Amino acid sequence: MQVEFVGAVGGNVTGSRHIVHTEKARILLDCGLFQGRRSETIERNRDLGFRARDIDVMVLSHAHIDHSGALPRLYRQGFRGTIYCTPATRDLCAAMLEDSAEIQAQDAAYINRKIEKNGADMKHVEPLYDQKDVVGTLELMVGVPYHRPQTIAEGVTLTYYDAGHVLGSAMVALDVDVVGEQRRLVFSGDLGRHNMPILRNPEVPPGASCLIMESTYGDRNHDPIEEMEDRLDEVITRTIDRGGKVVVPSFALERAQELIYSLKQLKDQGRLPDVPVYVDSPLTVKLTDVFRMHPECFDTRTRESLLTGDSPFDFDGLRYVSSVEDSKAIDRSDQPCVIISASGMCEFGRVVHHLVATIENRKNAVLIVGWQAQHTLGRRLVEQRTRVRIFGVERERHAEVVVLNGFSAHAGQDDLLSYAEAVRAAGPLRQIALVHGEDLGRKTLKSLLEEHGFPTVHTPARGDRIDI
Repeated sequence: MQVEFVGAVGGNVTGSRHIVHTEKARILLDCGLFQGRRSETIERNRDLGFRARDIDVMVLSHAHIDHSGALPRLYRQGFRGTIYCTPATRDLCAAMLEDSAEIQAQDAAYINRKIEKNGADMKHVEPLYDQKDVVGTLELMVGVPYHRPQTIAEGVTLTYYDAGHVLGSAMVALDVDVVGEQRRLVFSGDLGRHNMPILRNPEVPPGASCLIMESTYGDRNHDPIEEMEDRLDEVITRTIDRGGKVVVPSFALERAQELIYSLKQLKDQGRLPDVPVYVDSPLTVKLTDVFRMHPECFDTRTRESLLTGDSPFDFDGLRYVSSVEDSKAIDRSDQPCVIISASGMCEFGRVVHHLVATIENRKNAVLIVGWQAQHTLGRRLVEQRTRVRIFGVERERHAEVVVLNGFSAHAGQDDLLSYAEAVRAAGPLRQIALVHGEDLGRKTLKSLLEEHGFPTVHTPARGDRIDI
């Protein structure tokens, strides 16, 4: 058995794609979209790095677009095998992949109009996939609950364990018959944190021979989540006091729901200023509805709240916005407010329009609550750049920018080390491959793992293979 690393390796975080080669099958782990410089993004997402028809079966860890977003591209290129995922992940993908196809169509139409209008010597842009490809992809998806072994190929059994990262997120355990010997490969997907609101804590799959583990925050830890609500309150209060708006670019899946949960806690404690809180993202509205459908994924506290009718996703002053006109009205108003809007890296979606309307005014604030990929607008804001390009126009950034990484749904350095040690304690772990991390995070975590007695730690580049 071999693992071939195709995406989210070599210092890249997005575009998760790995292929498990056995004697009987080729199994694709994740098929996500790459995010980065526009030219590189187009190239890496059009060419998946392998032939779709060579893949026998696909196993998805969770619904985030950097893990699932290229599935319709895989379908478009000829894949017709089964796509396994948890039931919650399938429901989330139905909304997220449809939204991705719509955004691509809108972006392509906008760019092509610019080319035609300006007479630029550029090739017309075609979307990676369309709604028909999304429907075809969903028809291939089969939901597998946690802890229920499922034979997915000859000599290969899949078992999902809760990753505690986002709704329905899973660690993938593949039990493979290798020349009469059972070996277990575990892929962490994106590993969550302990004691976060809404979801259960990450589990530890037993019996792993090899662990493919994310390393997004391999070089640092997060501030405690308990401190984040205090800091969230401080940012909102001081911005509202000066008459400004707080714009929160947020991933529609999980981060938005966690923010809503924290704001509800502040509201219940009487600490949240009496201003409207807008969730301005049609996708977030849809995904929040999916959350309500899957109480089996929640921790005890959240499940009990839902059973008593006290939804963690609603409070007085919270308004879910779907229509374009209502979204534009928020920007036209000069009244203080909080705006939670997709996308998390500020590259597309309604949040970009809100940034155009607010970023040049010192009264306002931009609150970054998650990891931002290199070469994105979100990363440039994190770097506190004083001039940023939005919709092709250089703009002066006068709004305050605050970064609260404590809301991250990714495990920090200590959590990653503890997880690796727990997997080793639960099985004959022989080797680890670090993926889904920038160079500094992967190198730092590799050194720490070696200091903790892990003898074989790989940091694969694109195209590398390791024997299991």
